[in-house]
Amino acid sequence: MSDGPTYGFDTLQIHAGARPDPATGARQTPIYQTTAYVFRDAEHAAALFNLQEVGYIYSRLTNPTVAVLQERIATLEGGVGAVCCSSGHAAQIMALFPLMAPGCNVVASTRLYGGTVTQFSQTIKRFGWEAKFVDTDDLAAVEAAIDENTRAVFCESIANPGGYITDLDAISAISDKAGVPLIVDNTSATPYLCSPIKHGATLVVHSTTKYLTGNGTVMGGCVVDSGKFDWAASDKFPSLSAPEPAYHGLKFAETFGPLAFTFHSIAIGLRDLGMTMNPQAAHYTLMGIETLSLRMERHVENARKVATWLENDDRVEYVTYAGLDSSPYKAREAQICPKGAGGLFTFAIRGGYDACVKLVDSLEIFSHVANLGDTRSLIIHSASTTHRQLSPEQQEAAGAGPNVVRVSIGIENAEDLIADLDQALSKATA
Repeated sequence: MSDGPTYGFDTLQIHAGARPDPATGARQTPIYQTTAYVFRDAEHAAALFNLQEVGYIYSRLTNPTVAVLQERIATLEGGVGAVCCSSGHAAQIMALFPLMAPGCNVVASTRLYGGTVTQFSQTIKRFGWEAKFVDTDDLAAVEAAIDENTRAVFCESIANPGGYITDLDAISAISDKAGVPLIVDNTSATPYLCSPIKHGATLVVHSTTKYLTGNGTVMGGCVVDSGKFDWAASDKFPSLSAPEPAYHGLKFAETFGPLAFTFHSIAIGLRDLGMTMNPQAAHYTLMGIETLSLRMERHVENARKVATWLENDDRVEYVTYAGLDSSPYKAREAQICPKGAGGLFTFAIRGGYDACVKLVDSLEIFSHVANLGDTRSLIIHSASTTHRQLSPEQQEAAGAGPNVVRVSIGIENAEDLIADLDQALSKATA
C-alpha cells in the first residue's frame, strides 16, 4: 500500500503488502511456486549476492508470496520488517540466532508453551546457549537473572497454556536498562489484541500455524523486527555490529540501520539454517489473516462466556482466563490487551488427573489435538501431552498441573460449547 493515509487494522489485514499481480492483474496474491529467479544479467546477479540490491535469488531466502506475508505481519505488528520461516519453533531459533554465541544466555519466562521450555532448557544447549527461567511476575527476579552474558529476555504476551497476561511495559523497562532486546511471543494474542512493540518489545515472534492462519491447515513462523534497537550500542551483538566475513566485511547495523536484524535473518539465518516457509503455506496464512479481527472478536466473546460458566460450576476448582473479573490479571487486560484476553485458558477439575482424561475423552464438539488458535474449539491435557517432558515442578510453574486442561475456544455457538462441557464434566466427575 502507498504511503499516505493511516489505515485501520481491518483494512491492513486485507491489503498490507499486497498489490495486483503486474503480469496478470490477479487480485489475490499468487502462489509463486518456484525455486529460483532469472537474473537480468551478470551484474544484476552480483549486486543481489553482495546485498547491494534487494530482489529474488532463491526461494530458500526470499519468495514473492512469502514477501507479501512478511510485509503484512510486520505492518500489523508495527515493525519495520519481518522474516517468515517454517514453524513457530523455527522462529524462536531465528530470533535468537543473530544474538547468541556459546556461553551466552536468554532469560525466559517460566510461563511458556511446554515445547518452548523444552527447546530452551534442552535443545539450545547443543549450541552452547543457556536459558535462565524466571517468573516474569517477579520483576526483581527478572532483573537479578540478567548478567553480562545475557543477550535477550523472552516471554509470551498471553502465556500458553494459562492465558496469563505479561506486564510487557515493566519487563521492557528492565531489558532496556540492561541493554538487551526483549523478545515477545505474540502467538496467543495476535497483533489484533496486543501490540508488543508499543510496549517496548524489540522482536515479536509468532507461530503463524495458530490464530494468524486460523484454520489448522499449515505450519509457519515469523519474526518481526521493531527496528528500534541499537545493535551497535555495545559489543554484545557482533553478528549485527561487527564486520561480516561472508559479505566482505559488511556491517549489518551500519549498512541497513533499522532493518539490520531483518536483513541478517534473511542473508545469513535463512541462507544457513534453511528454515524456510513454503509459498503455499504463506498463501493459506494470508487468506487466514484477512479475517483475523473478525475471528478474534468471536474467540474473545466465546471465551468470556465459557470461562464465566466454568467459574460458576462446582465441578471446577478454578479458571485462569484473564478476562474474568476475578482474575489477578484483569487489570493487565486493559493495559496490554484492551480488545480482550484471547481465547486460550486453562481450568482445573475436581478429581485430578483421571477426571481430566475422562473429560477429554467425553467431549463431542471440542477436538482433542495438540494445537490452538483454530476456528474449532480444542482441548488438551497438557500434563500428559504438551508438557509431558517437564518435571512436576516445571509443569506447575507453567500452569499445566495434573488436574488442569487447556482449552482454545473457537468461533462456534457458545451455548453449544457450554452444553458439551457440561455433559463431559458430568461423566468425568461422576
